[in-house]
Amino acid sequence: MLSTKTRAVTLSAAFASTLALAACGASNEGGSADAAGGSSSEEQLSGTLNGAGSSAQQAAMQGWTAGYSALQSDVTVNYDPVGSGGGREQFLSGGVDFAGSDAALTDEELATAEERCGSDGVFELPDYISAIAVVYNLPGVDDLNLSPDTLAGIFTGTITTWDDAAIAEDNPDADLPSTTITPVHRADDSGTTKNFTDYLSKAAGDVWTEEPDGEWPLSGGEAANQTSGMVSAVTAGEGAIGYADESQAGDLGVANIGVGSEFVAPSPEAAAAVVENSELQSGRGEFDFAYDINRTTTSADEYPIVLVSYHIGCVSNDDAAQADLLKSFLGYVISEDGQQAAADAAGSAPLSDTLREQAQTAVDAITSGS
Repeated sequence: MLSTKTRAVTLSAAFASTLALAACGASNEGGSADAAGGSSSEEQLSGTLNGAGSSAQQAAMQGWTAGYSALQSDVTVNYDPVGSGGGREQFLSGGVDFAGSDAALTDEELATAEERCGSDGVFELPDYISAIAVVYNLPGVDDLNLSPDTLAGIFTGTITTWDDAAIAEDNPDADLPSTTITPVHRADDSGTTKNFTDYLSKAAGDVWTEEPDGEWPLSGGEAANQTSGMVSAVTAGEGAIGYADESQAGDLGVANIGVGSEFVAPSPEAAAAVVENSELQSGRGEFDFAYDINRTTTSADEYPIVLVSYHIGCVSNDDAAQADLLKSFLGYVISEDGQQAAADAAGSAPLSDTLREQAQTAVDAITSGS
């Protein structure tokens, strides 16, 4: 359990086993925060926010709460990195104040969210942008190129050894071993999986014929829970390959992915660029900024296997104090300081000014319906 507070914090039973990240926040009502700890005119808040969801957000959450704790001393933020699906489920049932999710709410989930949040609806803020790295464990192969169709063939199980002709074609200068490929997928309902399968279905639709899904749709391969489990499984097995938030890749090999006529490595800059050139999903609420990522870009400046992780909550909240806490915390998260804190902790891509201004409209709208 991690905490940035200096006083003891007693968690509710529902959060006794969670990662508790305690931090402090500045209200947007009294001016913007500065790097030294915020404006002196900011109202000091107290209370507890509970969130749950994306394990890919975990490192960023540590960065956010560490920076946020310099602004106030009496706000506690608990975050359980249970996975995106679990976070959305807890939010929709009223168990947490906000969810972290690597996939936007589905149409069915939006209907449930309206039952919880009322006619003002939900906000979905793309506060964390990061590349999904294709990670592999293949000693002697330090540089690996994979075209979309080749990557899809590996994860459908039609390409079974590392010296397969399709991989060799992508890597004419590599000394590829005959090692058996062990594809690793997430066992839990995962936003990372949803984004990865969305990429495969759009960029390699002739090979990958499954619909995008947070739950792995195929049998076979090895399954691992959450981001840490994925990285551990690939690390433990020579010949293994998987997918994980780039910030968590560690010492594993990271593949370059075919984009147009080039092979592109994941980077914060390339991840941010593809989001900038993507469109918002249609038919959603005023403060619902869910993106339809351009997975088939041909620009070598963009990396298409990107994870956009959202913070999801109610625009109108029953309790005024909770609304102030939510507004305060998310105001810091989207600020330049907050985004830099996440970048330093997790290697994520800071929001552009355009995306920050967009998110600010939702943060400003958070209120109490009572």
